[in-house]
Amino acid sequence: MPSTKRLAAALVAPLAIATVSLLSLPVMAADRSECIAPAKPGGGYDLTCRLAANGLLETGVIDSPMMVTYMPGGIGAVAYNHVIGVRSDDPNLIVAASTGAAVNLALGKFGKFTADDVRWVGALGVDYGAVVVNADSPWQTLDELMDDLKKHPSEIPFGAGGTIGSQDWMKAALIAKSIDVSPRKLRYVSFEGGGEALAALLGNHIKVYTGDLSELQSQLSSGKIRVLAALSEERVPGAFADIPTATEQGYDVTWPIWRGYYMGKDVSDADYNAWVERLKLLSEKPEFAKIREARGLFPIQKFGPDFDQYVKAQITDFKTLAQEVGLTQ
Repeated sequence: MPSTKRLAAALVAPLAIATVSLLSLPVMAADRSECIAPAKPGGGYDLTCRLAANGLLETGVIDSPMMVTYMPGGIGAVAYNHVIGVRSDDPNLIVAASTGAAVNLALGKFGKFTADDVRWVGALGVDYGAVVVNADSPWQTLDELMDDLKKHPSEIPFGAGGTIGSQDWMKAALIAKSIDVSPRKLRYVSFEGGGEALAALLGNHIKVYTGDLSELQSQLSSGKIRVLAALSEERVPGAFADIPTATEQGYDVTWPIWRGYYMGKDVSDADYNAWVERLKLLSEKPEFAKIREARGLFPIQKFGPDFDQYVKAQITDFKTLAQEVGLTQ
């Protein structure tokens, strides 16, 4: 059976003309360049769509704005069903996705549909999970938290922006599993989003927040939180450089959160490959690195078939992980 570390690591305006202006990429049809964010404005999927829309325009890969539309519902299931059932051959539509989508597919939350029902285009950025406590917390290190968690797992309230089975819950589950504590013993509080969970942490309504590093960038200098561990393979640069990883502290837990895109299954190879090349080109632009960094994301290089294989391998591993933590049989 795959190791916990392998399972966790597998888990990193109006419509307008969008004419590709570089290389020999085909011109997009007028009034049809669009990215669907499968959630309400302001969340991670909104960030993912705008990462592409703003990046492509600001770096000159396209020369007219891309529309960002919102389609919340079913934690991404509504948008997934819409693309498959209504716009499966739309050559100018991309849809925001993330590690959370892979988790939901593994758990069967998109109904009868699987990862084979769309085409996975590529990822433009990656975030990482984090273990966060209030600055007034008695736990100064991850070791201290783990010692108490092993002794009293049900007495330490964890919380995050997702229900049991979500990727934020899975971070907590993996943390428990790394010290042989059953995730079923955890006391977990579900919130509507990371902002609400962080507010609960600051208000001492929960004691541990299993969020994402990008959500914490504005909080690091406030002195109100303490990040005990980054759930990355190696330390991340910039503002997070002083935060140790769980791995280097002896706990076999990583959780990368990629930000990427899919298209309808019936899009032609030519149109699919054109989008793959656009994202590749964007990722290589020096100015895009600043756009990505401003959103608290880190580099990732996965496009086309490589990305497709990566997502499907994740889903397979997540199914195994779900069985291990008692979510499925």
